[in-house]
Amino acid sequence: MTFAQSARLRWIPAIVWMGVIFWLSSRPGSDVPSGIAPYAHFAAYAVLGALALAGFADPTRWLAAAAFASAYGITDELHQAFVPGRTPDPADWALDTAGALVGAAVLAWWLTHRQAGPREEPRLPSRDGR
Repeated sequence: MTFAQSARLRWIPAIVWMGVIFWLSSRPGSDVPSGIAPYAHFAAYAVLGALALAGFADPTRWLAAAAFASAYGITDELHQAFVPGRTPDPADWALDTAGALVGAAVLAWWLTHRQAGPREEPRLPSRDGR
């Protein structure tokens, strides 16, 4: 498998998740339980932010991953204009963006600290100099 092929494969989970978000956004407004929408927006886009970062395969690109997910959030809100009982809402997009930032940042932090490995505690030399 070439590098270009593996790079494309890393994006498959994010693309599949974007399809899930699109399907959920296609549900009529009457199908959405009241009170859950803000949490759902944040959580769905936290997952997308993390999956986008996995697609970039570089923890330093966490802002790019969050921006990618946020841009998809804009298209998702515009899509809702065509769904019965749903309307585009800038507050929803803000929640999408906040979730994407948190998801990408948490994964970047975890990857960075996981790659660093365990840190040894400094210790004083023993009496025999070891």
